Amino acid sequence: MISQTEFQKEIDIIIANAIREDVGAGDFSSLACIPATAEGKAKLLVKDTGILAGVAFAKQVFAYVDAQLKVEVLINDGEKIKPGDVAFYVSGNSQAILKAERLVLNAMQRMSAIATKTNAFASLLEGTKTKILDTRKTTPGIRALEKWAVKIGGGENHRFALYDMIMLKDNHIDFAGGITKAITKTKKYLAENNLDLKIIVEARDLNEIEEILQNEGVFRILIDNFNYEDTKKAVAMIGDTCLTESSGGITLETAPKYAACGVDYISSGALTHSVYNLDLSLKAV
Repeated sequence: MISQTEFQKEIDIIIANAIREDVGAGDFSSLACIPATAEGKAKLLVKDTGILAGVAFAKQVFAYVDAQLKVEVLINDGEKIKPGDVAFYVSGNSQAILKAERLVLNAMQRMSAIATKTNAFASLLEGTKTKILDTRKTTPGIRALEKWAVKIGGGENHRFALYDMIMLKDNHIDFAGGITKAITKTKKYLAENNLDLKIIVEARDLNEIEEILQNEGVFRILIDNFNYEDTKKAVAMIGDTCLTESSGGITLETAPKYAACGVDYISSGALTHSVYNLDLSLKAV
């Protein structure tokens, strides 16, 4: 993953672009009927059950819109929520609260959904060494928010993007002329360009596992779309040579079975691409 400084830059970009997109030349609904000096207070009302995520992000949004807005947090990121809970109060300039409202809600509803789903996986994997990972199957433009939500839910982040880790998947391997050629070329490229990036290599069967193991410098092997029996065999073959990761349509039902095979990680694109937003609303008080 990228550094915290780089991650914060992504968050700053998301906030600035989202406010630009939503507010444009002005929030004319508020400008038309609410005095510029009017003060108000609103609460973040929970209407669903799950894991709350996005409170820290909401605070950044409110500060961006109006540094004078005050936020009183009652429920923190990562805590369980239920209908009727109030996550926080925000008070200050009424126009500013309304300007920030939609971005706060859109982000928190999606982040909470992702955190809730991630937490379901993480809870199932408790007691094993296996950790749940996200993927790059995220919503364009808000990847940082979605990966943040995965962390809040108890998961771990895979690479952030194409530039912070090498991942040699089936197409890379086929285009490069095979596993050994792909790994050899990759290590040469990294050395020539003075890049220190971890290398993950995808395997489609046990023969490919064997070939990968004949090459040094691999950080993790992606055991992709293997059944349980072959996953166990792959883990045994790999041993302590490098880390292991299972992927390929793994669900809440099948995750514990893959964990029982001894893999270090399970990756799931469903954490971010297949969730239903939690119901939250911002109400004047």
